[in-house]
This record gives sequence, C-alpha cells and structure tokens, in this order.
Amino acid sequence: MDFGNSRPTGEQNVKVSYQYHPDIGHYHYGEKHYMKPARVKMTHSLVTAYGLQKKMEVSTPTPATFKEMSKFHSDDYLDFLRRVTPEDTDEIMKYQARFNVGDFCPDCPVFEGLYEFCSLSAGGSIAGAKKLNNGQADIAINWGGGLHHAKRGEASGFCYVNDIVLAILELLKYHQRVLYIDTDVHHGDGVEEAFYTNDRVMTVSIHKFGEFFPGTGALNDVGIGKGRNYSVNVPLNDGIDDQSYEHLFRSVISHVMEWYRPGAVVLQLGADSLVGDRLGAFNLSMRGHAQSVEFLKTFNVPLILVGGGGYTVRNVARAWCYETSLAVGVEVPEDLPYHEYYEYYCPEYRLDIPASNMENLNTRDYLEKIKIATIENLRHVAHAPSVQMHHVPYDDWSSDDDEEENNKDERITQTMSDKYRIPDNALSDSEDEGVGGRRDRQSYRNAKHKELRERIGGSPRGSPAPRRTLRDRTAKRESEEMTSIIQSPKATDMSANEPKGTTIMDIVAKEELEQTPQLAEDDDANMADAEPDADEDVMDLDEDATPPVRRTSHTLTGASLHSPTPSSPNKLRAVQEPVKEVSEGKSSDEVSHVATEGNVNGNGQQAFATQQAFANGASSTGPRFMEMNPTNNRETKEG
Repeated sequence: MDFGNSRPTGEQNVKVSYQYHPDIGHYHYGEKHYMKPARVKMTHSLVTAYGLQKKMEVSTPTPATFKEMSKFHSDDYLDFLRRVTPEDTDEIMKYQARFNVGDFCPDCPVFEGLYEFCSLSAGGSIAGAKKLNNGQADIAINWGGGLHHAKRGEASGFCYVNDIVLAILELLKYHQRVLYIDTDVHHGDGVEEAFYTNDRVMTVSIHKFGEFFPGTGALNDVGIGKGRNYSVNVPLNDGIDDQSYEHLFRSVISHVMEWYRPGAVVLQLGADSLVGDRLGAFNLSMRGHAQSVEFLKTFNVPLILVGGGGYTVRNVARAWCYETSLAVGVEVPEDLPYHEYYEYYCPEYRLDIPASNMENLNTRDYLEKIKIATIENLRHVAHAPSVQMHHVPYDDWSSDDDEEENNKDERITQTMSDKYRIPDNALSDSEDEGVGGRRDRQSYRNAKHKELRERIGGSPRGSPAPRRTLRDRTAKRESEEMTSIIQSPKATDMSANEPKGTTIMDIVAKEELEQTPQLAEDDDANMADAEPDADEDVMDLDEDATPPVRRTSHTLTGASLHSPTPSSPNKLRAVQEPVKEVSEGKSSDEVSHVATEGNVNGNGQQAFATQQAFANGASSTGPRFMEMNPTNNRETKEG
C-alpha cells in the first residue's frame, strides 16, 4: 500500500490523522458535573458539518489495552478502574482514599463505563503517536485526550488515565527528544511529575497560578536531577488577553525550540483558557487560543494535538473545530453550518468567540520578568541533548488494521446508547450561568459537601471533620500493607465434632449468628455516643461559603477543582521509573517488559529496601516503583 500523498492532505500538503471514536461522547460523569465527554461529539459534528474530514484521514482508534496503560499506571490502580461500578459502594469506600476516586473526591466520580472511557481516551492519543512514528501523518489530533492531571496510581482533576504520558512514551521509541506544551488554564502537573527527572522530555506549562487548582507550577519548579531545567513553568494572573499571551508564548517557545530541538511535539489545547469558561480565568478569544497551533506548524515538526479542559461546551466545540481547520490548512466561514447541535450556539450562531472587557492583571513588567526568568533557565539546558542508539521494538499494533474492519461504519447500538444517554440539559447553560458568563464555582462543591454531611450525620458548627493529610494517608496505607504481609486471613476451623455433611458456609453462618447479639449492643452504644445534643447546631455551609485552603510555602497542595483534597505524593516519589530507564537509552517497550529484580522476601523487608533506595537516590530496576506489598510486584498482565 502506498503511504505517500494518497492519504488526505490539507491545502498546505500536510497529512493530518484525526482520531475519533463514536462511543466516547456517550459517557456521562454525573448530574451537574463540569466535565462532559459529549463536547467531543459536538466538536466532531461541527468538523464534519464544515467538511474538514475530507482534508484528513479520519480513524477510529483501538481502545488502549491494560498492558498499554500499565506502561505508566500501576496495576492495582488499573484493576480498580476496571472492576469498580457505581453500584459497588463497598469497593468505592474501601479504595476511594487510596485512588482519589468516588465521594472522597467529587472531581473524579465512579460512573458507568469508567474503564472503557479511559481506554478510548488513551487509545486515541497512542494511535496518533504511532501514526507520527510510522510517517503516516505530520499532525495527529485526538480531542478526546489531554487528561493531564492523572497520576501513576491515582485520579485527579477529572482525569483518570494520563493519555499524554502514554503517547509521549510511544514517541520516545523513535524520537530522541519530545516537547510537551500545555495551554490549559490549569497546570499540567501529571505530565510534569512523570518526566520531572528526565531530559528526554521537556514540559512547558502556561497556566494560572495562585489559589487555583492544582496549586503547582511555580516559576522555580524547574525539575531535579538529570531533568533539572527541563520543566518550564509560566505562571500567570487572571485576565491575560490575546496580545499579551501571544507575545509571551512565541518568545518562550521559540527559545525552547532553538535550544531543545525536539523530534516531536505534543500540544495540549485545554479550552478552559478561553474567555467565559466556567472554571477558567483568562480572557483569550478563539483566535488567541488557536495561535499556538499556527505558530508550531511553522517549525515543521511532527505534532500531536490533544484536548483537555473546557467546561463551556459550545465554546469548546467551536475552538477545537477552528484549530482542526488550522491543522489541515482550510479557512472556514464564520457562519456556522446547520448540524445536529446547531441550536446550542444561539443566539449568534457564529464560529468566533470574542474576548470580553475583563481586566488583565498581568502587567507588562510582570510578563517581562516571567519571560526573562524562563529564558535564563533555558540557558542552563544542554544544547539538544542526545541519546545513544538503541533498538526500536516492533509495534504490536498496525495503524492499518482499520482497513481490515468488516464494517467501518458500525456505530454504538441502541441498547448501549440508552445506557450512556446524556440528559437533554447536560449541554445547556446552567441556571447560575448566563449566556457567555462563568458559572459559580462554589455551588457544585458545597452541594457535594452538604450531601456527604447529611449522609454521615453532620458535624457540629465550628468543629469540622479533620482533614486527612498526605502523611496520614501514607501512614495508613503503609500500616495496612504491613498488616497484610504479617497477618494471614483467619481460617475457618473444620472441627471433627461437627455433624457429618456440615459445610464451611454452615460454620461461618453459625459463627456470625453467635456474634450478632454482641455486635448489636456495640452498635447501640456507638449510636448513642454519636447522637448530637438537641441544642447543638449542625454545620451547614452557605452556598457562597469558601472552605479554608491549606498552603505550603509557595503553592497549594492537594487542592481540588471544587474542593481541597489530600495532596498527591511529592514529585520525587511521583517520578516514573519507565522514563528514567528510557533516559538511559532503553526504549519504552523494553522498559515496560523488564522484570523487577532484587525483590526482598520477608515481613516488611521489601518496604524497607524500597525506602532505602529512595533515601540513597537510587532508582528501582523495574518499570515502575516497587510497591510495599509483594503481591503487587507482579508482572504486567494483558487487559
């Protein structure tokens, strides 16, 4: 098969691969949740209404497998995502604090089809990276990706699986250096942490900083060890406009491209940096947001475009559609064509998203200082660091598999469509959001907190429930893991005195029946102690109330998009070992299949050995950090 110019190209002869799975828009995070996967479907509908699909290759990506996602994420975390369901309350309550999923973190709820949604999102970004590696595309697009907050072993900020890290690991098979640029209004902490000690990936994040989720991304966060000065953070204040943003973006990125000379670029285009976003704080118009695509195309470097944030869905669809047109080099008319979601763009029915009169709190002096400091850090970067020549592993998936599909036009069945059907008002403006206005960020958070308090009985005013810290979570987890190592489950005693034919289930039922009176007495006593006095007030937060926010010396830690949560592991611990191995000349596939060596048997000795390795600055020999529980140190299994 000829892979030359026979594939669709834009007017500038650029081969564009557009990854879209028709099922991804049918998932629903829950009522009143900000994240709406249907925005990807709205974008695709507008793209096809303009006829842009004729100028690019549209592919249906294969969902990412368990094995592919485990190249970055831990096995136990993926196991939890795969088996948990909204009805499985016991499972959620048991692991929600560990994996930051469920009522413990309203940002990341458990919804129907959670694992499948993550597989589709990650599959599109991995497929796009493979298209670039095989030379079948110059630009790859996956608007269903860009979930940059997800960590190796926990969810964060609406993100469960970090498709960006997985795509970068795929690109590192063929490219010595990869540049990641994040234009989301929130700091791209998950991607930065993954490559914080590595010089083969440079991360650049331009974001709002201060009392804002996730509270990381200060100017002096530049990386550590071998990755020092390879993390570039550009912290901004509210209200930055098109002119200021474009000048700063072009100045910083031009220096980065000159010094680093990446073989490929991943651009995250979170649309929450647009004006009027429900969770955003910038004043960028649609064209101001899209100028990054135009600028990066001028370097003629393989490019992946992914989505990200964006919570005013009609603006998200317009921005990503316009940026698709820039990728293929086709100018689209301002008036929107009629399509499935045409009525959502009333009353203007136009493509453009103009800026507002929002005050720009980024002064010229402040932006100049940021630019000078960023460029100065780049001067300490080795000019275009290289890696040793290494074997490129065989791809276990061919991007031409879609040619062999029996029915490319097969779509989701009616039964599945009904299962994931989105409420009719899910894509409309909320009652507390005017046309083009931003939504009250406190309403969803307080509603969820009030619901949880009512469920557990409430807390007296002035004495809120104690907040779990990182130290508390770590201590509890280590304690549970050590207990599981030392103690074994209690065995059922099959006494010889039992009547013939007695089963284990009969004995267990008999023991539970004997313990029931004592348990009932204990429950009555606990209920009596837990009942509040009649004169005692119960805490009831006002809708406009803002809960206290914990600070560190210069950042917020553990902040949530809606409510503060226990902080994530520090960056030194969060750095991923696959990346460290890649930096030493091994490919990501080789790293992912290396068996963990040096496992220490015995009660708790492995945990001690792991802690000593961290203290001595040594890396683990396996593809990921060794878990304290030896049972988790198994090889990656196929999903």
